[in-house]
Amino acid sequence: MLNIDCTNKHFSEIGKLVRESQDKEIVIDNCLGHRYIASGVGGKDIVINGTPGNALGAYLDGCHIVVNGSAQDAVGDTMNDGTIIIHGNSGDATGYAMRGGKIFIKGDAGYRAGIHMKAYKDKFPVLVIGGKAGSFLGEYQAGGIILVLGVNTDSKTNVGFFTGNGMHGGKIILRSEQLPDLPEQIVSRKANAEDLKEIEQYVGEYCSYFGGSPKEIMSKDFFVLTANSANPYKQLYTSL
Repeated sequence: MLNIDCTNKHFSEIGKLVRESQDKEIVIDNCLGHRYIASGVGGKDIVINGTPGNALGAYLDGCHIVVNGSAQDAVGDTMNDGTIIIHGNSGDATGYAMRGGKIFIKGDAGYRAGIHMKAYKDKFPVLVIGGKAGSFLGEYQAGGIILVLGVNTDSKTNVGFFTGNGMHGGKIILRSEQLPDLPEQIVSRKANAEDLKEIEQYVGEYCSYFGGSPKEIMSKDFFVLTANSANPYKQLYTSL
């Protein structure tokens, strides 16, 4: 196992150590805003103690990353595969252009989480936010699932403004007391039995990482948001 102490180290040095390590297991201590950790890396199990900087796991290709703390912006930017688990909050643009793998956040996510998420063939991205999400959640989403659980929040909707703005594929699923104001191109409905079965697996995984009762979480209402089939944005991104 490789242990890396970030104290007095430049982010580029840490990135090189992670990329070139022959060890599968890596522990990174005293992380404080160091950027691009595990960018483009696959096949490693990485534990980060502290607060990683922007673009943690950008272009990730199969690592299992656990952050014992919060993370800054652009976690999982354009990631292909792997799992990122954050025992805190995450900044803006979490899962930006994510095209595979899973991100689990115990707490809140900032603005534009899941923007440009997409799915292709066997690649199916999943973003689970345990608390609430900021404005522009799922902006221009094209595939995958964004699940907002609203655990330990006092918000009725658990999201900010402009949820699903420009969305043309995938799903946004909200556990909330009421729906937010939605753009015209979004349709919403109460989750049905098939939806709940799909949600249940991600809730179970969330609780296995962070604790909590899957039964209690699943006892509340869920709403499913999808793109309207008559959505004018669809013509900009797919052939008819």
